Amino acid sequence: MSLKPKDLLKAVIIGTGIEGLALAVLYQQLLASDVALTQAIICSAILPGLFAIVVYKTQRWEE
Repeated sequence: MSLKPKDLLKAVIIGTGIEGLALAVLYQQLLASDVALTQAIICSAILPGLFAIVVYKTQRWEE
């Protein structure tokens, strides 16, 4: 498995989504359920969507 993804859109969605869910689980284990819920909503749903829009609107330069 390569550490350099070929498709930026998949990397953004998977990377931020997994990180957000992992932090939400960590906050839930620390008994901070309000922070966990906010983390899950923002970092697993909203940020990957915004990043996907940004990646979609950028142009790729090939050499």
